[in-house]
Amino acid sequence: MNPKSLAKLEFDKILSMLQDCCTSTYGQEQVSELKPSTNLAEILAWQRETSEAKDLLRREPQVPLRGIREIRSAVWKAKMGGVLEPAELLDVASTVMAIRQLRGFLTRQAGQDTILWQMGNSLGVFPSLEKQITDCITDDATVKDTASPALNRLRHQIRGLESRGREKLEQIIRQPEYQKLLQEAIVTIRGDRYVVPVKQEYRAQFAGIVHDQSASGATLFIEPMAVVEINNELRRVRLQEQEEVTRILRELTSLIRVEAAALEETIKNLGRIDFVLAKGKLSQNMDAGEPKLNAHGCLAIIQGRHPLIGRQAVPVTVCLGKDFDILVITGPNTGGKTVTLKTIGLLTLMAQAGLHVPAQTGTELSVFEQVWVDIGDEQSIEQSLSTFSSHMSNIVQILRSADQRSLILLDELGAGTDPTEGSALAMAILEHLQNVGAKVVATTHYSELKTFAYSRERVENASVEFDVRTLRPTYRLLIGLPGRSNAFEIASRLGLAPEIVNRAKQFISGEELQVADLIQNLKENQRVIEQEREEAERLRSEATRIAQELQDKRQEWKERETRLLQKAQAEAFQIIRQARQEADQILRELRRARTQAAEKAAVRTAEEAKKRLKSLQDQVYEQTQTELAETTPNLTELKPGDLVEIIKLQQRGYVLSEPNSSGEVQVQAGIMKINVKLAELKKVKEKKETRDYAGNGQLMANKTKTIANELDCRGLTVEEAIIQVDKYLDDAYLAGLLQVYLIHGKGTGALRAAIKEYLATHPYVRSQRAGAPYEGGLGVTVVQLKNK
Repeated sequence: MNPKSLAKLEFDKILSMLQDCCTSTYGQEQVSELKPSTNLAEILAWQRETSEAKDLLRREPQVPLRGIREIRSAVWKAKMGGVLEPAELLDVASTVMAIRQLRGFLTRQAGQDTILWQMGNSLGVFPSLEKQITDCITDDATVKDTASPALNRLRHQIRGLESRGREKLEQIIRQPEYQKLLQEAIVTIRGDRYVVPVKQEYRAQFAGIVHDQSASGATLFIEPMAVVEINNELRRVRLQEQEEVTRILRELTSLIRVEAAALEETIKNLGRIDFVLAKGKLSQNMDAGEPKLNAHGCLAIIQGRHPLIGRQAVPVTVCLGKDFDILVITGPNTGGKTVTLKTIGLLTLMAQAGLHVPAQTGTELSVFEQVWVDIGDEQSIEQSLSTFSSHMSNIVQILRSADQRSLILLDELGAGTDPTEGSALAMAILEHLQNVGAKVVATTHYSELKTFAYSRERVENASVEFDVRTLRPTYRLLIGLPGRSNAFEIASRLGLAPEIVNRAKQFISGEELQVADLIQNLKENQRVIEQEREEAERLRSEATRIAQELQDKRQEWKERETRLLQKAQAEAFQIIRQARQEADQILRELRRARTQAAEKAAVRTAEEAKKRLKSLQDQVYEQTQTELAETTPNLTELKPGDLVEIIKLQQRGYVLSEPNSSGEVQVQAGIMKINVKLAELKKVKEKKETRDYAGNGQLMANKTKTIANELDCRGLTVEEAIIQVDKYLDDAYLAGLLQVYLIHGKGTGALRAAIKEYLATHPYVRSQRAGAPYEGGLGVTVVQLKNK
């Protein structure tokens, strides 16, 4: 990839952001070596590992990467035969511990056979090395007493000798005859030997060895002869201690030397894992996603944001390579044309480097062999080149190298020279690039290029939108429409006299004015079409949501019907069991009666049993007749407005029509109108106050027919919304709706919170929840109402 293009598109700043997401220098070094690839298979693998890292970080944000140190120099030193210091050994132990924890984390949390799982398995573990170092080295990088029995014994001797020496000196400085000889009654150390400060004038009166003197020369630090032997012994033991420490360090270093090759390979793999996790973290920070990729030059960026501008960037939607190969963008200065070019180029480079791009789902990018860029002021004082000459030098190089696998981004093509000649050159350049099959996005101010785009196949116009009323660009890209300079409108809005503006218009040919008006009309039509498209999209989403809701309700009714049938069967079996038990009891009593000696008693018992059996028969018959009467309404009495229950569904509704020839009536049950056979209905007795069909009963039937299952509160204040919701819930409950949708939008969340608080105490509300993604997400509250 051309280094100049990488620099112009500021790819290095993306790498800097990626390095900030790394935990170790190993990962940062891998970032510094990252370059966009042109191999589609390799890029797809890179994108997959980035997606895995992002998904892992979403599930498990705390990846164990702490404790990793830079140990490559220590490993190299061990390989070369050197002896590592305790601090270096401690860094090695800390790093191998972190590697062990990271391996365990990845093999547990990453899915089996994923790239991250395989990377985790590639990390070596060194439990013996880790244990032996931590057993010998303290956290403050010193060798422990317990590192070896010999070291423990020597340090015990050192502490004993130090104690004896200090006690001896304490005795000396406490003796009265020495008080006037000492500068201070203290014990200090010079050159690893215990000494006391003696005044210079009393040197001859104090027996001992002088080791140092103060800067003024007034104080001598003398080792009393009484402790010379103790200090000599202490020095000898300390030398032995140092030899033992060196032996221990050499032994620990030899363990690292044995594992040097495995450690180096593990460090390399560790750097790769840190790098991949950094890519996932960067994707999270940018709110980015994995793009689709192809190798045939088609790109479709959906709501793409320039990653260096951040969330303030106005999203751009642009396509190239499908219906056209060259896009000519026109419009006013500061309108976002250059940002659009850089966004297209930078997102392409990021995708080819295996990074996610900040754009909506469905974005597709192509893999290009080269991305050529001519953006910005290329004037060179050192080479005595004008702006136009520098641009031409750059474009000449591009034209020599461009082919069908090139993406070319040209800013202000043909600018910096005479407009007539510049526009002619620009058209010739675009024609050549089209002939070689390159994909091109170019910005310009020349109106001739707008005509060129209209007259050439597979060349398309685009413009950046400009609001003449506010004199500000909207930064929105409109494909299919050329832009206007808007010079006359801007001049008028800024106060230029109308007669001057009108005179200026006279210098413009009638055809050019007609073209400008045509462009304005096209823009207005484009705006209207976009609004209608958005409304159609909203209606399509609403239809999809309703269809899904009906499907869910249908499934729920099927499940309820199954449960009711099972319940009915169970109740029927229970009735049969009870009847059989009663009959068995009657037969047993009859048999018992026959065995009785008295025939009279047997006859009486039989009569009583017959009466009980007749009573049971009458009871079952009466209950059956009652149920039949309830479930089969009189055809002449059932009329619109009657409240009925659909037996199979256990759902209440209102009759909407007279019975037809097939014995069916239309019933409004919630939001659905269904035809139901009379045999499947049961008339429900209404309360006295609802019996008047011209009154409340008819009102409920009318509400059922007209009320929608949603209320849109967007644009209302909290007070206005609460009033609307209160009235709507009364109507919905009266109509028998079981589920309704309150649309309040996302916004600041204040309206959603107020509605949620109000619903919590409403008598008709059974439950409430936020909408699912297909229902509107956090912009909708779904309310379950109680049955009447």
